[in-house]
Amino acid sequence: MTEGENGPISPMHDIPLFANEGNKIFNMVVEVPRWTNAKMEIATKEPLNPIKQDIKKGKLRYVANVFPHHGYIWNYGALPQTWENPSHIDESTGEKGDNDPIDVCEIGYRIAKPGDVLQVKVLGIIALVDEGETDWKVIAIDVNDPLAPQLSDIGDVELHMPGFMKATVEWFKIYKVPDGKPENQFAFNGEAKDREFAHQIILGTHVQWRDLVSGKSDKGELDIRAVTVPYAAQTLSAEEASQIITSTAEYGEPAAVDPKVNKRNK
Repeated sequence: MTEGENGPISPMHDIPLFANEGNKIFNMVVEVPRWTNAKMEIATKEPLNPIKQDIKKGKLRYVANVFPHHGYIWNYGALPQTWENPSHIDESTGEKGDNDPIDVCEIGYRIAKPGDVLQVKVLGIIALVDEGETDWKVIAIDVNDPLAPQLSDIGDVELHMPGFMKATVEWFKIYKVPDGKPENQFAFNGEAKDREFAHQIILGTHVQWRDLVSGKSDKGELDIRAVTVPYAAQTLSAEEASQIITSTAEYGEPAAVDPKVNKRNK
């Protein structure tokens, strides 16, 4: 769960998109640390939207290792107060949104923890089409990373981290293949677009989120209750948010990890 100054909050709705709007520094919620496999994500349909490991058909989900990669190759997470509307057809991809906050790959050296909130500089963006849905991937770096002063736009990544963007596109292309699914597709032939383009996409998803949380867009099964958003159509008081936490089950022993998770796939 995510804690604010006055108690539990939603990492999707209550953390501001901007850490410093004037300098275009964004908040990023970390879901998955680099080099790990557990598919952790913001539970958009649950109260307070906790970060949980995804479950499919009763089994915990993990991302496969596809040689030469191991797990996620960056700190992976989302920008709060964004939403890719499943009723909106994206002009760049021609596909609807994936009903989630916009995803972020943080390429700094530090291995973060689930729930960390990082202040990041956006460098660019990739337009992934995942099973017929638009799934933007923002490329960013923690402002406190030693390399951050040298990275201002997407072209700087190749200059200072040769081959990393190529590896990133390859990862997104093939990561579902070991699960029997086809390779993912991209708009712009997989070319990463620059910082200014990324900013426009992010701001568009922020507008879509505002429409969602204010009740203008159909929320479907999403839990849009917010603790701190003044214009939210559905809200939780600090007391109600705390009651949600106290009513949840106690932590138990972690489930055993299937040894197949560590398998190296071609």
